[in-house]
Amino acid sequence: MKALKIIFMGTPAFALPALDSLILSSHMLIALVAPPDRPYGRGEKVRPSPVKEWALKHSLELKQPEKITGASFISWVKEKAPDLIVTVAFGKILPPGLLELPSLGCINLHASYLPYYRGSAPIHRAVIDGAEYSGVSIIKMSPELDAGDIIIQEKEEISPFDTAGMLHDRLALRGASLLVKAVDALASGTAALKPQDHTRATYAPPLGREDERLDWNCPAIEIYNRIRGLNPWPGAYTVFEGKRLKVWRAVRPETGKGNHCREKPGTIMAVGEDSLTVATADVPLKVLELQPAGKKHMDAGSFCCGYRIKPGCIFSGEQRW
Repeated sequence: MKALKIIFMGTPAFALPALDSLILSSHMLIALVAPPDRPYGRGEKVRPSPVKEWALKHSLELKQPEKITGASFISWVKEKAPDLIVTVAFGKILPPGLLELPSLGCINLHASYLPYYRGSAPIHRAVIDGAEYSGVSIIKMSPELDAGDIIIQEKEEISPFDTAGMLHDRLALRGASLLVKAVDALASGTAALKPQDHTRATYAPPLGREDERLDWNCPAIEIYNRIRGLNPWPGAYTVFEGKRLKVWRAVRPETGKGNHCREKPGTIMAVGEDSLTVATADVPLKVLELQPAGKKHMDAGSFCCGYRIKPGCIFSGEQRW
């Protein structure tokens, strides 16, 4: 089996297990590509991406182009003469001129069981939707978004209690192992590519502010899934007394006869030592952990004591600025 020269392109922590696996393989990481450093967080401090930090730690050549379509970047890739380009959560679609440069093309590790959940937020969307499984797919890249032929893929069951963070970590590790298998298959000429069934494709667009807002007029299970699908980032929120209140954890609701809410959705029905219960469109939802604006995470009991929460108080989806 030929040892391949690889250029790796990625950005977030999801890509790090893949890098750890590749550097221990028989193949050669000849350079890494990451986005330019950007302001991040509430303080808007400029921070390097996890992939850049990994490259510096391992003393590997790093490129941070403003545009991957620019002539200077394309020329740099040509000079490196890679056998293969690997992308993992890079965040940009590679142009045709770049896809054609490596002798074996470009491959991508995508965090879903394609053709389902193409796009930039497959992990969050799968949990929010209450999907029973997700997966990882290694595909040969094409000009269309996540539409290339599949080299290898595996399913990953989603527990009803998984958060997006839990699923993220499992898929990152599973994808790293699968990626090396795919690279080995390409190197040995044994890779069997399978076209995707485009008629079954679904999409996972980027998360927006509206996705973070809890609508108490929805069924309790949908609200519960949204809470865990936005944990640990960016967090689901409701509004209390005109200010945002993030909701981090809740108890999976159970449906049953005689359990439906009579109160207006968003009404706090009961307050306990470590929880509070909120009315939804159908059954009550027990909330366990919240975070008022500018404060740390706290259990629902502490929140109720500190903010004098009583049955009849209202959570809403609207914020006054």
